[in-house]
Amino acid sequence: MYLARFEVLVSDSSKYFLLSLLLLSFLIQMPLILYNSLTRSKEAFQPVIPGQVRMYCCGVTVYDYCHLGHARSYVVWDVIRRYLQWRGYQVRYVQNYTDIDDKILKRAAETGQDWQRITQIYIQAYQEDMARLNILPADLYPQATASMPAILDLIEALVTEGYAYAAAGDVYYAVEKFPRYGQLSGRSLDQDSAGSSGRLGDGDQKKQHPLDFALWKAAKPGEPSWESPWGAGRPGWHIECSAMVKVCLGAEIDIHAGGSDLVFPHHENEIAQSEVISQRPLARYWMHNGFVNVGGEKMSKSLDNFTTIRQLLDTPLEVLEGEKLDPMALRLFVLQAHYRKPIDFTEDAIVAAQQSWQTLKEGLLFGYDHGLQLGWPDAQDPDFGDPSSMRISKIDEPMQRFQSAMDDDFNSPGALVDFI
Repeated sequence: MYLARFEVLVSDSSKYFLLSLLLLSFLIQMPLILYNSLTRSKEAFQPVIPGQVRMYCCGVTVYDYCHLGHARSYVVWDVIRRYLQWRGYQVRYVQNYTDIDDKILKRAAETGQDWQRITQIYIQAYQEDMARLNILPADLYPQATASMPAILDLIEALVTEGYAYAAAGDVYYAVEKFPRYGQLSGRSLDQDSAGSSGRLGDGDQKKQHPLDFALWKAAKPGEPSWESPWGAGRPGWHIECSAMVKVCLGAEIDIHAGGSDLVFPHHENEIAQSEVISQRPLARYWMHNGFVNVGGEKMSKSLDNFTTIRQLLDTPLEVLEGEKLDPMALRLFVLQAHYRKPIDFTEDAIVAAQQSWQTLKEGLLFGYDHGLQLGWPDAQDPDFGDPSSMRISKIDEPMQRFQSAMDDDFNSPGALVDFI
């Protein structure tokens, strides 16, 4: 269509010159802008190594099925990863499993199953749920229990450098030793440990400061443990991610991602324990997705509005006239809100997402279903209908609008305007 316009508007002698200028203008791309939670501002994206992106996303604690909040988070990071690849970056994406934790041990005690069996069940369930949502597997899925040497090395370094102290078999990080503590969350040291989601508070009497957090926990009777210089025990939650980031991606990465609930204490503590040893920023950019609300209230088990991914996808819904929700409709629902904003899960929103996906799917499959009958010249191409072989020109106006929206902090609602 656009070449035809060139035929009409310009002579043969100038046509190809102008087309070359158009292509050149596309190649001189506007910068990708993203919101950095650390600076609370939008910034131009400049990876540590040009052309490469090292991205770490905090994964699930494997003691239960994934819920709608997990779906929102991992769809978002999957789309951002895919967009970076589409933009031409080589992306190495790492997402961990927390496979030793109080919640896992509690579930094992409640069910009478071995704690390792619990983690195996829910790792498998996680992989099944993500595959249904068309989420690409991570390049690497490190597990905390397989990372003990790196975890112990990092704790020893923190003790040696004076940033951590041992106390009756436990080891704590001394937050007062790190002047920048609170820079990510905006908290000050005189605030209490609110927002810790039950992860803090264990062994308060041993702490030098209320916000000091456990790097190593002394073994308790009947619980799994590993040997360490401070006695048998297991790692704290926060040190696990710091060690796995370093082993899998290096001392300084490009993007560290996770839910907004991880800003404090988890990501704040990762920064504190990593940067005092590496003397480098743990991540250039910190990114956090918003919460999922149900009927205007934050989704939580206590409010009885908690929905797992498989419950949502496997149950015929009255609001959909007895049909099941298409996994791609759930994906589309997530992308119709900006990743940093809260998203409200309502019946009307789900109906709209299901209808929008059906319309979009019909459009995407139109050529595949009807190309031969319509005499389209490439309908018998062996790659016809293969999404990986789609030939969509990046210089078309809708694609330029798509890129402009996505380049502005991954504005997926704006990017979808031309397509739904």
